Amino acid sequence: MSNLHFDTLIIGAGLSGIGTACHLMAEFPNRDLAIFERRECMGGTWDLFRYPGIRSDSDMLSYGYKFRLWDNPKVLADGASIRRYIQDTAKQYGLADKIHYGLKTLSANWCSQQRLWQLTVRHEASGDIRHYTCRFLLCCTGYYNHDEGFLPTFPGEDNFKGVRIHPQHWPEDLDYRDKNVVVIGSGATAATLIPAMADKTRHITMLQRSPSYIYSLPSTDKLTSVLSRIMPESWALGLARKRNIVLYRAAYIACRQWPRLMRRIILAHVRRQVGPNADMRHFTPHYMPWDERLCAVPDGDLFKAIRNGQASVETDHIERFTEHGIRLKSGKELPADIIITATGLRLQLLGGMTVSVDGTPYPVGEQMTYKGVLLENLPNMAWIFGYTNVSWTLKVGLAATYLCRLFRYMEQRNLDVVTPYDHANNALSDGIMNSMKSGYIQRDQHFLPRQGRSYPWFVFMHYGRDKKMLLKDPIEDHHLDFQRTQQQAPTPRPTKVTG
Repeated sequence: MSNLHFDTLIIGAGLSGIGTACHLMAEFPNRDLAIFERRECMGGTWDLFRYPGIRSDSDMLSYGYKFRLWDNPKVLADGASIRRYIQDTAKQYGLADKIHYGLKTLSANWCSQQRLWQLTVRHEASGDIRHYTCRFLLCCTGYYNHDEGFLPTFPGEDNFKGVRIHPQHWPEDLDYRDKNVVVIGSGATAATLIPAMADKTRHITMLQRSPSYIYSLPSTDKLTSVLSRIMPESWALGLARKRNIVLYRAAYIACRQWPRLMRRIILAHVRRQVGPNADMRHFTPHYMPWDERLCAVPDGDLFKAIRNGQASVETDHIERFTEHGIRLKSGKELPADIIITATGLRLQLLGGMTVSVDGTPYPVGEQMTYKGVLLENLPNMAWIFGYTNVSWTLKVGLAATYLCRLFRYMEQRNLDVVTPYDHANNALSDGIMNSMKSGYIQRDQHFLPRQGRSYPWFVFMHYGRDKKMLLKDPIEDHHLDFQRTQQQAPTPRPTKVTG
């Protein structure tokens, strides 16, 4: 790569990075844009996670891009299909030569004198350190640590003679045919792994300290398939996408406003799925719906595996690992040839890179976000962070469209630096995801930006409010400080991508 300077640099070639790049390329086709990706393939999360059954837990019509609607009948798509969708989108929008693989961004420093970001980057294959500059830096790295998941220490774990793995680093050659498998965990990963493996294992057990809310979704959208035969497919898909956005938002609101009612409804649904003989103690969480994210399973595949005896659930605490399995506090021992520690993820912001302004470290966990996109006190930088209570990508589309509006506004007025400032001490002690009680959030929430007291520093996690704020509200307000460019470089007006 001969070019060491870019106008706009995106970190991350996953769903967020590719989606954001597509918006920018459509709006500013002549802009000098690059994407740095640490891995050797695009896809982000969907390239990293390769365990059996890996799939989305959001419906794909709202999880996919608005500008390139998901047209596969699968509602909850497998990881390989999502990866191909991202790759095909990048190809269609001409991003292939914009992505530079094998580059890990170690640090980013804003130089006020040059009005540029200075980046230190490591080429992963060779270990070479390289230096780049850019005007705008867009971080699309999600919020998971891709190097390691959360792995608690278990008493006696070194005594176990079998195979112990974390789903984040799944070995390609793992043979689990006719093996006893124990999956530690009750979240989305465990709910995905168990039905995918159950047909081949001798027996597979979900071992949980406490249950999670799990509900069944149809694996295919039959109504949309019918509508696609009587109207243009794009109309049918667009209508289905709007329907899903409204339905999932309504379900979330119902869970927050009437938690006890929604708890009864969800548990009644689970009772029908697992059958009258099941012990509901294993499926009844101690918290209310959406205190933690709900787990969706296609066509109730997890419940089917439990009903037919291929899988079982144990709710207990681990006393210790033994040579041939796990001994529980109750005294029961679970035989295991393979133990899968689906114990969660670790948070990591900005892909692990350090950020500074004129050499002074920038503490992300002590700052707020402006409209959930720009970072307080940080010039020319955006952090693309999706929704956690509905499909992640809905917010990505809004944020990318807002950035296009912001860049156009600055271009038309010959402005080259924008920095959000808080003038009213809006910062709260809570992080932006504090309302969720999931273990991985509570463990590492000190890494997250602070929640704000009021607009535009409060992160709503609300598609309707964000849509107005990011797409309709004026760009200029007293929170944004703009600096004028020294040399004009106009860009032609191209075709827009919306959503």
